[in-house]
Amino acid sequence: MGDRTRDAPDQVAVVGGGIVGLCVAWYLQDRGVRVTVLDRDRLTRGPDPTGAASSWGNAGWLTPALATPLPEPAVLRYGLRVLWRSDSPVYVPPVADAGLARFVAGFVRHSTQRHWRTAMRALAPLTRTALEAFDVLAAGGVSAPTRAAAPLLAGYRRQADLDALLAEFTEIRAAGQRADVDVLDALTARDLEPLLGDEVRHVVAVHGQRYIDPGRFVAALADSIRERGGVISESTAVDTLRSVGDRVEVRAAAPSAAAVPGSFDAVVVATGAWLPRLAGPFGVRLPVQAGRGYSFHVATPQPPTGPIYFPASRVACTPIGEGLRVAGMMEFRAPDAPLDPRRIQAVVAATRGLLRDVDLDRRTHEWVGPRPCTPDGLPLIGRTAAPRVFVAGGHGMWGVTLGPVTGRLLAEMIVDGRSNPALAPFDPLR
Repeated sequence: MGDRTRDAPDQVAVVGGGIVGLCVAWYLQDRGVRVTVLDRDRLTRGPDPTGAASSWGNAGWLTPALATPLPEPAVLRYGLRVLWRSDSPVYVPPVADAGLARFVAGFVRHSTQRHWRTAMRALAPLTRTALEAFDVLAAGGVSAPTRAAAPLLAGYRRQADLDALLAEFTEIRAAGQRADVDVLDALTARDLEPLLGDEVRHVVAVHGQRYIDPGRFVAALADSIRERGGVISESTAVDTLRSVGDRVEVRAAAPSAAAVPGSFDAVVVATGAWLPRLAGPFGVRLPVQAGRGYSFHVATPQPPTGPIYFPASRVACTPIGEGLRVAGMMEFRAPDAPLDPRRIQAVVAATRGLLRDVDLDRRTHEWVGPRPCTPDGLPLIGRTAAPRVFVAGGHGMWGVTLGPVTGRLLAEMIVDGRSNPALAPFDPLR
């Protein structure tokens, strides 16, 4: 356990048990803080996604070289009309929702080259230490492994799309992020990964990346927190927070209210796409919109060698169990809305021809989860207008990659009372 300053909090509640919230709790414990994690769902370790936390069914990539802001110039290049097509990789359903309209307007406003470069420079200090933060978790007893992508392969049908990716990697390096890549011919790539389909003609190997089974990792992280004396209260929906003097009162919605201690030295709101409800009263005004991603599982004729990425189709494939988890799409919709079968079909259509001997029509474990997205593409990490209420969320597609480094930096802020300069761009009050 690390040293604590004299005025450091002794008891902290973390509201939200996804990977970001659990990482904040773990790193707080590492600095001697007693933690209670409150989550409205259950942190499942099994294969059933029903009722599981939002981290369960995502791609599970630890890919700092690919951690780029979601608002990008391509949104303007393709035209806004594609956002309203249900088969589009980025989809906005035609609903009357003022909050969603505000988010989309901000998202489009930030989809310029200048904003993208600024956001890239902001993310670079986090991405450079992202994998190291996972290694600290492993050394501290988190039992679920991180696996090396050997390497991660990004495949394209068209040379022009490959050229665009290589140009993006040039920009990524210029922003201070590491990106070690090689261009492979199709035959060499298929020798590395026989699952690549005949339509994949241009391939980039991205080195130095990793991946996890996110469901197993979240369960192992929760187990480690419990083993170190932390309390995790599942199926506990927090209704309100109230800052009273040097304490923060937490009130849970019935019927779980009796199970929750009443007040803490500090509280961290890490509720993902639901973050504005609890954080809004403490000065957090930036919208956080659910960017829902879909996934399913398919069997493969032989074990996959590692993650496969089809950037033009926005499809990510990860070895999970004996087959592949196929994940993709970005759907700006209410976080609790039911799964839309059209979006699963859109992932299937985008993937056809890109995988060899994989029957995409024999799917299991169809899932949708709400990634928390901000209009400027940067997470919210830090103190709110109330000095004892903190926020960690809004990581978009990169909550898994950046969860541990977020936990480490925010725990330092809470315990030491000082903010690392790397967190300045992520001020929740911006």
